[in-house]
Amino acid sequence: MGKKVIIVGAGLSGLSTGCYAQMNGFESRIFERHTVPGGVAAAWKRQEYLIDGGVHFIMGHQPGTGLYQSFKDLGVSDPSLYVDMVSYGRFVHQRGGIDLVVGNDLSKLATQIKQLAPKDSATIDKVIDGAKAMQGHDLSTIGMSQLPELTSHFSQLKNLWQIRSLMKYFGRDYSRKISDFVNDLKTPWLKDFFCSLFLPESPVWFIMMVLALVADKQCAFLARGCLDFVLAIEKHYKALGGEVIYQSTVDKILVENDRAVGIKLIDGREYRADYVISTGDSYNTIFHLLDGRYINDKIKKRHESWPLSRPFLIASYGVAREFSNENPFSTIVLDQPISIGNEKVNALFIRILNYGSRFAPAGKTVLQVEIETSFDYWFDLQARDRNAYNQEKKRVADEFLARVEKYYPGLSYQVDVIDVATPYTTWRYTLNRKGAWGAWLMTSDIMMERIERRLPGFKNFYMAGHWVMCGGVPPSLYSGRHAIQLICHDEKKKFTVGSSSLG
Repeated sequence: MGKKVIIVGAGLSGLSTGCYAQMNGFESRIFERHTVPGGVAAAWKRQEYLIDGGVHFIMGHQPGTGLYQSFKDLGVSDPSLYVDMVSYGRFVHQRGGIDLVVGNDLSKLATQIKQLAPKDSATIDKVIDGAKAMQGHDLSTIGMSQLPELTSHFSQLKNLWQIRSLMKYFGRDYSRKISDFVNDLKTPWLKDFFCSLFLPESPVWFIMMVLALVADKQCAFLARGCLDFVLAIEKHYKALGGEVIYQSTVDKILVENDRAVGIKLIDGREYRADYVISTGDSYNTIFHLLDGRYINDKIKKRHESWPLSRPFLIASYGVAREFSNENPFSTIVLDQPISIGNEKVNALFIRILNYGSRFAPAGKTVLQVEIETSFDYWFDLQARDRNAYNQEKKRVADEFLARVEKYYPGLSYQVDVIDVATPYTTWRYTLNRKGAWGAWLMTSDIMMERIERRLPGFKNFYMAGHWVMCGGVPPSLYSGRHAIQLICHDEKKKFTVGSSSLG
C-alpha cells in the first residue's frame, strides 16, 4: 500500500489529481459534496433536455500536442468525445449593422473585417498576423507544462528558446488589455468585436492564440457535453484504483504540528491521510477549512484585491426546433441594453447545443443565453425574498427570449422548457467565491503570476485547480498533475505518467 492522499473536490482538477496520484502508487480518495463529479463543469437534466452549464470548448484534443498526452493519461483521448470547431462564432452588432462569422481561415477573416472597417486595417493586420505567426505551434500547454516550483532557470530558458519566434507577441502592445488596445480604433463596432473575442481584460496575445488554435483545428466542442467528459475521467480514476466518496462536505482540514493529517466532514466523521490536496475555492480552503492560520501578506493581498472572474447568468431553453445550419456560438451587441438591478446588459452570448445528439431528442435543441451579471444582486435577492428571486429569473428569461426571437422568428412558441442558473446557483453548487466560474479574472498580470501550491509554514498540504492556475480546462488538469509532482518530489520518488499504470 502506498501513502494515503485525500483530495477535496471531484471537479476536473480533483479527478486529475486522483488519476496522477494512483499512477504514482499513492492510495487516494476524493471527497465530493455533491452526488456527481464535475464542479464548475456541470450539466443537469430538465425533462428530456440536457442543460450543459460548463465547458464551452476545449483545446489541444488532437494528437501531437502536449495536452493530448494529458488527455491520454486521464482517459479522455477518444475522438468521439469531440467535434472540431470550424469557426469561433458569429458576431452581431445591432447599432453598427454588422453580422459576420469568425471562421478558421485567418486571411479571409482579415479581408472581411478590413472591408467593413478600412480605417483600422493596420490594427486588424497586427492581430491577424500575430495569430498567423502562432499557427503550427503547440500552444495547448503554454505556460503550464512545467511546475514553477520545480523548474530550474536553465529549463525556463530552454522553454523560452523553443518559442523564441513568438516572444515578441507576448510583450509590449500584445500584453495590454484588449479593452485598452482598442481605445484608438476609429470604427466603434470594431472595439466591441475585439472585446467580444474573450474577456476585455485579457491580453491581446490570448485572443491571437485562440484564433490560431481555431485555425489549426485544435479547438473542439464536447460532443456529448461536459458531464460525459468528466465521467470518462472518473471512470479512468476508478479503474486506476481510486475512490470517490460523494455527499461528503469537508468542514475542516485536520492539522497536527503544522502538518495536514486528514479532514473532518460536516457530519463529524474524520479521515486520516499522509497528504491532503484541496482543489476547491481558495478563499474557502484557506480561511474556512484552515481558519486563516497559514497565510502571509502576499496571500492576504491576493484575496483582498485580486479581481474575480465575473459570474454568469445562464438562461437555457429546450426548443422544439432544429438549428442545423446555425453557428453554435454567437455574440449579439444590443442597441438597447437590458436592465438587471442597477446594471445594464449590453451584449448577449448565445450558445446552441446543436453539435451533438445527447442534448435533446431528435428535432429538438437546447439554446442558451449567457450574460455576465452581479453576484451580490442575485445573492441578496434570493436571501431577501425567494419569490421575488424566482420572478426576476422569469422576467430576465422572457426578456432574453424576446431579444433573440428577432434572429429566430417563432422561437418563443417552440419553447418546451426554461431553466435559469444565476450566480447564486454557481456559488451554491461549487462554493466558488462570489460565483466566480474561473477563479481569478484572466488579466495579463494574473495569468503570468506564480501562485503557491503550498501554504507558508504548513506541511503535507497542497492546492490545485483554477485558484492556483488561472482559467479553463487545461490549467485545471495540469494543476492536478503538478500537485502529485510536488508530493513525489517531497517523497524523493520518480513521477510517473501514462495509462500503463492500470492494474
